Amino acid sequence: MSDPAVSVVVPTRDRAAYLDVALASLRDQRDAPPHELLVVDDRSTDETRAVAARHGVRVVPARAPGGLNAGRNTGIAATTAPVIAFVDDDVWAPPTWLAALHAGAERHPDAGALGGPIRARLLGPAPRSCGREPAPITTLDLGPGDRDAERIWGANLTVRRGAVEAVGEFDESLPIYGDEEEWQARLLASGGRIAYVADAWLEHRRMGPDSRLRALARAEYRRGRAARRDDRRKGSELPLGSELRNIAGAGWHTVRRRCPQGLIMGAHSTGRLVEALRGGR
Repeated sequence: MSDPAVSVVVPTRDRAAYLDVALASLRDQRDAPPHELLVVDDRSTDETRAVAARHGVRVVPARAPGGLNAGRNTGIAATTAPVIAFVDDDVWAPPTWLAALHAGAERHPDAGALGGPIRARLLGPAPRSCGREPAPITTLDLGPGDRDAERIWGANLTVRRGAVEAVGEFDESLPIYGDEEEWQARLLASGGRIAYVADAWLEHRRMGPDSRLRALARAEYRRGRAARRDDRRKGSELPLGSELRNIAGAGWHTVRRRCPQGLIMGAHSTGRLVEALRGGR
């Protein structure tokens, strides 16, 4: 077998059902370059290892508990390819994803990081949308055509090994929000480049009970708190008045548009406000 051109790394913890979907899609890539596929397991207690074994995918334990960046660093150390593609365990990649990603890396040889669109898909009893609010899970769409980017979200983030060697590993002290952003900021500060590859898209999914309004709102509340903590780290916190206005705007959207997804927006803003009032306590 040829040396891999791309290492695909999936950090995970206790999400066997999602991982099953992700690995099935990653094993079904067409016209793909030589590649290796690795799961980095952060102390899962469910069927994670059995799922990976069923797909014939190697599993290694995360070298430190509790964060995606530890999983990413573990994956970098455990693989050999010059290009490392990180995907979240709750994605579905179309059969063209890896070929498109590799072609993008070839088109942008000076890019230390790259990635593509992330499309939301809710499978299950999802709340009704009026079409005017953002998706209730992470998405990315920078428009048609390749272009330079300031950041790529971690669900579909690829880095070059040489860039990691130049600017250092991912910071394992960071929380779940902003974890990948700090590394990309270092890359740009060093004179590096980030490329958006428009045809290397994948889906970010929520299935079953996770697609219900209550579950989505709870997740957004946690993300809101994490986002405010990340703003504090960067010294870019919004005034409390702005956080309150965002909550009011979400409430207006919910009532005026009769749109339950406004409650999800409100949960995010409420999480931000709670974190601001607690001041990190």
